[in-house]
Amino acid sequence: MTNTQITYLVVVLCLVLGLAAFVSLIVVPALSAYRTIWERGAALILSLYVLAALAGIGVLAGVVIIAEWPRLF
Repeated sequence: MTNTQITYLVVVLCLVLGLAAFVSLIVVPALSAYRTIWERGAALILSLYVLAALAGIGVLAGVVIIAEWPRLF
């Protein structure tokens, strides 16, 4: 395997594990807390909002690290 393939493999594994953790720690408890369909739908939409916020924070942190890397070292 080349270095690029290893990098892609690590990225895919991190995405899969991160998504599995999100589903098991946020989505499942949110959906099991309600009984009616519309309440579960609202909980799912709010969970997706949380996912978008977490992804945004991750992207922002990555951009800051990439932008500030030359100044750090």
